[in-house]
Amino acid sequence: MLDPLSLTAITATLGAVGMGMANEAGKQAWESAGGLVRRIAGREVPAPDGPRDLDALAHTVHDGVRRDPAHARAWLALARGVPDLAHAPRPRPEFPSSTRFFTDREKAMRKLDREASRRADGRPRIALLHGGPGMGTSALAVHWGCREAARFPDGQLYVDLRGSATGGALDAGTALRSLLRQLGVPGPEVPPSAEDRIRSFRGLLADRRVLVVLDHAHSAAQVRPLVPAAPGVFVLVVAAGPLAGLDAVPVPVEPLEDRDARLLLTDLVGKEAVSRADAALPALLARCGGSPFALRAAAPELTAPPARRPPEAPAVSEPPPGDPVRAAAESAYRSLTPDAARVHRLMSLRPWPAFGPAAASWATGAGEAAAGALLDELAAAHLLERTDSGRFFHRPAVRAHAEEAAVREDRVAGCSAAVTRVVAGYLRFTLDAAHAVLPQSWRVPPRPGELPPRVPYARPADAVEALVAERGNLVQAVHAAEEFGDAETVVLLARALWPLQLKAGYHDELLPALRLAARTADTRFPRSRTAGALHAQVAHSLTELRRWDEAEEAARAAAENERAAGHARGHASAVEFLGLLRLRQWRFSEAYACFEESGRRYGTIGPDDEGAEDLERAHALLERHRGRALRGLGRFEEAREWLHSALRCFRASGDAYNTARTLTDLADTAVDAGDPAAAPPLIDEASALLTEEGGHYHLVYLRALRERCVSPPPA
Repeated sequence: MLDPLSLTAITATLGAVGMGMANEAGKQAWESAGGLVRRIAGREVPAPDGPRDLDALAHTVHDGVRRDPAHARAWLALARGVPDLAHAPRPRPEFPSSTRFFTDREKAMRKLDREASRRADGRPRIALLHGGPGMGTSALAVHWGCREAARFPDGQLYVDLRGSATGGALDAGTALRSLLRQLGVPGPEVPPSAEDRIRSFRGLLADRRVLVVLDHAHSAAQVRPLVPAAPGVFVLVVAAGPLAGLDAVPVPVEPLEDRDARLLLTDLVGKEAVSRADAALPALLARCGGSPFALRAAAPELTAPPARRPPEAPAVSEPPPGDPVRAAAESAYRSLTPDAARVHRLMSLRPWPAFGPAAASWATGAGEAAAGALLDELAAAHLLERTDSGRFFHRPAVRAHAEEAAVREDRVAGCSAAVTRVVAGYLRFTLDAAHAVLPQSWRVPPRPGELPPRVPYARPADAVEALVAERGNLVQAVHAAEEFGDAETVVLLARALWPLQLKAGYHDELLPALRLAARTADTRFPRSRTAGALHAQVAHSLTELRRWDEAEEAARAAAENERAAGHARGHASAVEFLGLLRLRQWRFSEAYACFEESGRRYGTIGPDDEGAEDLERAHALLERHRGRALRGLGRFEEAREWLHSALRCFRASGDAYNTARTLTDLADTAVDAGDPAAAPPLIDEASALLTEEGGHYHLVYLRALRERCVSPPPA
């Protein structure tokens, strides 16, 4: 059994605490670790920033606990409360189902069988399926995975890397979030940084037999962080072509032979229909070029006469020879009703990750119910793909065809107007949801013209869920507004993302849009409150991602813009952001100084000034932050004074969540000060409040804290 005071165990504990910082309980544990490290070292020790710092810190702690039994007991107590990230709860499978009719591909599947069953020799098991658009590479990967499910008793993971979507490809951090969730890691426990996600992912797969399908990859660099070396894992990468620099067994997917293409059509429409169309079959097979997608799209032609396109919606153009997907898209497009064709064209103008009837309604002006029916028509014609959640997206090659049709038929003005309407719809949606989540927050911008909300939400949590579901489209909307030169929409939409940052995370996915908006504000609205607010949002996300140097730069930019704009509330808040960053860095003295400065700035706000109505709560939060910083410094009595002051305010205002957090701070302070008997009543009250609030992860932390009070480990 590993000695919990060994260098290896101490390093693992520090790493696990850092990886757990995705939720409030994890941040609480991180600050507790920082304060304990300071007491063990006898000096302020900055938080580790990378493996080298972590190794040096582990040596410092190891030396300290070997010298002092009291420090050893305290470290053992901390280590007992760290979650074991090597064992996740029940997996949440999201592997797609295979297609009902599947033909040929035996040669490719034999290659996959060989690589998947290869004897473990230290090399990762990895294969690369590659083929042109519409050749069925994704379908083959999923079909093989479903056929070989017994080979992977610990699960099958799937993530669409969206490498072919312009501007929409997933980075490693975002893909790892999805993979960890499928492995059973709850959202609030997914580590915040990409590096920690990689370590967690590899740790979880170390002794498991799992299939990982990485669909629509666009480069070796995108794939490498997602490839574990575990002997029981088989990684199946799907791409449009070979990926230079990726060491994987290549499995090319060629067009179907005519015999197999005829078999697929027979499966789809029946032997009689194929026999009746025998004369037209050679031309159809030639047009489809062995593409399973094109064959599926063309199959209805064998059972019914092709619908004629009305004069007002002409064909786009004749497809070039040898492009079966384009030919299939053109044939299906000619069969559409005019309204469906218009939805198809106008929703192709941006790479929306997955959209629903609301977006189609905004683009075309049709009612939402009618737009939903048109989307169903497009899916039936194989021009849209349907997600498991009931949303829709374009295949890249099909989207390119539709985009050309839009330019030809709707002209540039019509295309621009459609995108503008969709962006405006997403802006209105985001503002409605943001105000439902944080109705009193000064950081949520007002609706233009004080328009009433269109979508009522029964609970704030429902609005958060709606924002989470649309987050990819919201990022895309920010980029679309920037490309159209609509700076006001760029900054307004990005500011409305604040509740999504605060309540749901997804910082890595939102950061590109936030940074774009901050740059836009610097250029178009320099030295303004808008620029200050956006830099503060950037600072918040960078802090959560543990990119501390960049977070400090953004926090200072926020403070400078707010100061230049004369916005005392925003300036004080930006300085507070910097103090919270210092807490994460275990720089407790500097954190306390920031909170003191922030308090002085709040003190300049008069009773009639903007922000005065929320000033009492702002002061209470600062008092709590001061207490946290003083606890890290070991100044326990002063910490208690500030925390009790904050607690009185939160109790008086009925703020159950912050009351529970402050009670937890007081319990932590009692334990750190050597008075564990004072902590259980505080823990009990905090637990009761958080049970009502649904604070599951904080309750886990409180249970571990109670164990430290009741039965401290031996020296």
